[in-house]
Amino acid sequence: MNTAQRLAKNTFILSSSNIIVLILGLLYSMYTTRYLGPERYGIISFALAFVSIFGIFTDLGLNSLTVREIARDKKLAKKFLGNLLVLKLIYVILTLAIITIAINLTGHDKVTVDVVYLIYLSIVVAAFTGIFNAMFQAFERIEFISMGNLLSSICMLLGAFYAINHGLDVMGYACIYIFSSLMVFIYSSIAFHKKLFKFVPEVDRGLIRPTLAEAVPFGLTALFGMIYTYVDSIMLSSFQGNEVVGLYNAPYRLVLMLLFIPNVINVVIFPVMSRYYTSSPAFLKLMYTKYFKFMLILCLPIGIGTTLIADKIILFVFGESYTNSIIALQILIWTMVLIFAGAAFVRLLESTNRQRVITKISLICVVVNILLNLMLIPKLSYVGSSIATVLTEMVLVGSVIIFTYRSGYGIPLSAMKDYLLKIMFSSLIMSAFVLYLRSLHVIVLILSAGIVYFVSLYLVRGLDDEDILLFRQATRR
Repeated sequence: MNTAQRLAKNTFILSSSNIIVLILGLLYSMYTTRYLGPERYGIISFALAFVSIFGIFTDLGLNSLTVREIARDKKLAKKFLGNLLVLKLIYVILTLAIITIAINLTGHDKVTVDVVYLIYLSIVVAAFTGIFNAMFQAFERIEFISMGNLLSSICMLLGAFYAINHGLDVMGYACIYIFSSLMVFIYSSIAFHKKLFKFVPEVDRGLIRPTLAEAVPFGLTALFGMIYTYVDSIMLSSFQGNEVVGLYNAPYRLVLMLLFIPNVINVVIFPVMSRYYTSSPAFLKLMYTKYFKFMLILCLPIGIGTTLIADKIILFVFGESYTNSIIALQILIWTMVLIFAGAAFVRLLESTNRQRVITKISLICVVVNILLNLMLIPKLSYVGSSIATVLTEMVLVGSVIIFTYRSGYGIPLSAMKDYLLKIMFSSLIMSAFVLYLRSLHVIVLILSAGIVYFVSLYLVRGLDDEDILLFRQATRR
């Protein structure tokens, strides 16, 4: 099996499972937001945001470093496994202490504080599951990550049904996250033991210090990313209460669900890009160029289409209680567009040992995001947070692209212009279709618009001969 075929196989497996995960996640959001309402859903959203930020300290880049190094040398696997277990145990204990101090300083009520602790327990379990997933990714056994994601979504949805049928409160809903994390951990540990190698880790003390030093930039980047992703929810909760947090997070969760697309490709492509950085620079360039093009093909029509029918999407998914969330979705969807557009450049820098650059840019974005939220929340509430999120992502993606070009890895501007013109033209055709047939049911409208877009893209040769050749090589048996 050649590289293209292996990439296609892993992408297909992970994409297929994540489409199912997306559907299950959408159902979970529909039932949860409607049952809990904006106020109680705001408590869950705050807890998830709070724990997500501090939860980064349970990993601090260890998983990403593991993937990169083991992808280059499989013999390091057992030593990395042993060191990861020791380091994560220490990190988990220290993180609990940090969270305990931080949440009690915020002045939130007892229910909210207890929900934070419950959500953190699920993060602890997920931290150790992350060790197995890093190994699966490094060995390019993506099917086990896919099954874990699918199992998690099934457990979450079943837990929601149970909570609703038994009238559980917000504390009961928080326990769903623990149940789901435990099930995935059990599955992943069994799959790892049976399919990769026996769970007999080695600890190499001499490897711990260099591991920490190399992992920290990955960890800080993830931490800064989490801060500017979730700090707005924490600030909204402090300034304006949990109901506003619920109205903001309902559309934000929809946007975050769409990020499974670049996440899927990142999981599949990162170990390969890391390997080809040292063995085949030409192939590395081809990979990130195509990655960027395919992300543009997907993100622009999603951004434009969602902006046009945000009202139909919000009412269909969340109901009339979340009507005020429509404008937030129309703004936040452009965060997704920017993340898609910058994904190839971020992954390129990480796979070529330039993760410290992303760390510095992410720190700048944290400062920008906090300042923007401080200025905009008092005047515009969650609409201000939505604007701050988009502007912050513009700073990040723009900075990453500029640095990439200065480093000699940039995509030719003529090619980028050609991509954009064809994709924009096809998106405009799709937009005209959507506006003319807005009365259709939202699902029918979305599916039909997608067909119109891709037919138009094909007719204007948005996919060239090289794209088609790569597809044929990837799908050849």
